[in-house]
Amino acid sequence: MNLKRQTIQAQTGIGFQLKKGQLLKVIDPLGEQVSDLFCYSQLEPWDALSSGRTIDTCDTILFTRGHTLYSQSGKAMLEILEDTCGRHDFLVTPCSQQMFEMISGKPDYHPSCFENLKKAFQSFEVNPDQISTSFNIFMNVPIQADGKISVQAPLSKAGDFVIFQAKMDLIVGLTACSDEGTNNGSCKPIEFEIFDHLRAEIFK
Repeated sequence: MNLKRQTIQAQTGIGFQLKKGQLLKVIDPLGEQVSDLFCYSQLEPWDALSSGRTIDTCDTILFTRGHTLYSQSGKAMLEILEDTCGRHDFLVTPCSQQMFEMISGKPDYHPSCFENLKKAFQSFEVNPDQISTSFNIFMNVPIQADGKISVQAPLSKAGDFVIFQAKMDLIVGLTACSDEGTNNGSCKPIEFEIFDHLRAEIFK
């Protein structure tokens, strides 16, 4: 099976199942657009993606081709098979209404990745309260020598992509990030494809 390329419109998200061995290709069609990814084990829905466990296991905070993302229990969830951008973030939680209110000082509504991930998981039997640090595809968060971080414009160019392979049956939430500041001033769509088998065309 090859699921036809789908578009996640700006400031929205989607949820779907990804079977063990399937490949997920996430594409930045226009450039400089972040996509937040969070997932759960389908067989053990209490076991969700863990930034801390992944950092501990991989001994890095910069993830790219050859690295694997792990669950809270330490099980492999997603392996990165290809990465044409090379810069992503696994330190920062999804943008939220609380974050936007803190930044603006006003209670005005703003779409957020946290809200969109919660909506994406509504049709699945998972606990949205477990949504913590997402794997922020294409997000650029440099770390200074003193430990301070800052959010900078993504390094992704139009057409850049990341390919993941599922190491277990997963429930996946994926967004087109809602924070203008994270995406160099404008929120844009994200595209994705799902493949059943590894083949050369996936890497193009």
